[in-house]
Amino acid sequence: MKTEEKKRGTIGRNIKLLREERNLSQTQLAKKLWIDRTSLAGYEIGKRIPDIFMLCKIADIFDVSLDVLAGRERTRKGITIE
Repeated sequence: MKTEEKKRGTIGRNIKLLREERNLSQTQLAKKLWIDRTSLAGYEIGKRIPDIFMLCKIADIFDVSLDVLAGRERTRKGITIE
């Protein structure tokens, strides 16, 4: 797997994990981010990668660092993420 594909997958899985942890649907999170649900779904499956501004919005919503979102920091409040 190429490095960029792996990064997209890691970020997407972490977004999904954090979303589900907060019991948010894709539609609910997409509304908070002012994007279509299909765009969010693309992020979660690793088909698309959010730009830095979107990553910052997502990190702010979940109150995590960009390192956590990108998988550079593997734990948050005792929860291991990818």
